Amino acid sequence: MALSLSPRNLNRYRQIAMLLLKHGRSDLVRSAGLSDVVTDDVRADDDHDAAQSLAADLEAMGPTFIKLGQLVSSRVDLLPPAYTDALARLQDDVEPFDFAEVERTVSTELGVRLSRVFPRFDEKPLAAASLGQVHRATTRDGREVVVKVQRPGIRTQIAEDMEVLAQLAEVVDAHTELGQRYGVGDMLEQFRTSLIDELDYRQEARNLVAHRDLLAGGRHIVVPEPIEDFTTSRVLTMEYVRGRKITDVGPLGHLELDGATLADELFGCYLQQVLRSGVFHADPHPGNVLLTDDGRLALVDGGMVARLMPTTRERLVKLFIALSDGRPEDVARVARTLGRELPDFDQLALERAIAAIIARSTDTTIAEMDAGAMVLEMTRRAADAGLRLDPELSMLGKTLLNLDHVATTLDPGFDPQEALRRHTTAIMRSGVQTSQAGMMSALLETKEFVEALPGRANRMMDAVAEGRFELQVKAFDEREFLRGLHKLANVIAAGLILAALILGAALLARPTGGEATTESRIALGVFLVAALAAVGLLVRLVVQTRRVEPRRRRD
Repeated sequence: MALSLSPRNLNRYRQIAMLLLKHGRSDLVRSAGLSDVVTDDVRADDDHDAAQSLAADLEAMGPTFIKLGQLVSSRVDLLPPAYTDALARLQDDVEPFDFAEVERTVSTELGVRLSRVFPRFDEKPLAAASLGQVHRATTRDGREVVVKVQRPGIRTQIAEDMEVLAQLAEVVDAHTELGQRYGVGDMLEQFRTSLIDELDYRQEARNLVAHRDLLAGGRHIVVPEPIEDFTTSRVLTMEYVRGRKITDVGPLGHLELDGATLADELFGCYLQQVLRSGVFHADPHPGNVLLTDDGRLALVDGGMVARLMPTTRERLVKLFIALSDGRPEDVARVARTLGRELPDFDQLALERAIAAIIARSTDTTIAEMDAGAMVLEMTRRAADAGLRLDPELSMLGKTLLNLDHVATTLDPGFDPQEALRRHTTAIMRSGVQTSQAGMMSALLETKEFVEALPGRANRMMDAVAEGRFELQVKAFDEREFLRGLHKLANVIAAGLILAALILGAALLARPTGGEATTESRIALGVFLVAALAAVGLLVRLVVQTRRVEPRRRRD
């Protein structure tokens, strides 16, 4: 199936094709049907700067591909370290847009001049990202805030880019081994959903409120409070938290920190988000985690959020416990419930791969151990064994990988597996937690079961004593089904042939001119034979039906 190239997006198709050719993926260009849109002679980039070149190319293609690069930067299961390191810089190093656009967007969204709402508004942004940038400001009542402003025209551009990427993903999934193994379309859909939420700053404000409520009991984790009156879909205003990136803290600053406590509480905070609420901050890279002046950690960006179904959360509890205990058989068993088995699924290969991952993590030092890398590596090895894990697991692996980097920056001796064991009680509590409505439903089901149990037990005992106990097992016999289907097809074919013979013979047997001819006599004979055969076929069907009924009753 060739790709349907839309003239509106032709230039974008060409850019993607040249990007793939430049970085040695001509196979994907051919599979996607993009060969016709490449007019230049593009050669694969084989020098040592290929990774840096990929980051620069993605940055030049715009915000959608910058966000895609950020997502891929943590996929250590798919890319070599040189590429993941090069793509990681896309998280911070983005050029800001003009202040005139900032002023225009804020005034349009809030319906009033910027100066009327914010007497002080810094023209130089505190940070610039691919979707927007953040400015420090002061409200009329004296509160210090930060204002996040969305880039102009970003929504239209992302919508067009996602249309192009969705068409490419569909072709890649249908015609390449990469797509069939990893489900590129599913990963892209997860990325699209997360990106749509990130473009709506009202949703980000709700995420911040949810995170604040969930972490209300924490002593060392803080989430800025959004200001609803000055928040729209393209402008987000929240309280200003004084602090600096944890990567900017020098050796002397680390001496004054209780890094072990901060890392452990941050790790426990994310376990609560993942396993209790099912909504977790999916982008905790060092640029989004600040060290406040009073020694706490601030999660300042709630845009990229992932969601997990309750059943998925329960399975993740089992998966984390099995990983922390180093039980590869249990990990493989739970992993099968978190994905879809492909036709060539090999359970033994999956168990061997997971055993190798766990053994390698056991042999490494604490500083080299990454829980996120283990999850992403398990995703890759599961795909090789024919098991396509849910895309949410890749998002979780990315989150844990970034979290590992933050935790080890705070405490170089941090052990993720030991932290999992220490938080086992909280994990189990999250796994069995249910709502009041769910508890009431379970109690009603239990009440009905207890009330009906004595009567059912008495009837079962009476049936056993009287010899009337029957055990019915419904099973599907494929061979018997095909045999019956063939018989049915033969009967239908015979019936059609006999009907045709009877009809044709009747037409030929009709006398012409009042005299019977030789042909009419022959036709009459054929008609009689066909009629007798039809009667015999009906008798046979009646006899077979009567034989089947007693056999069915005996079975």
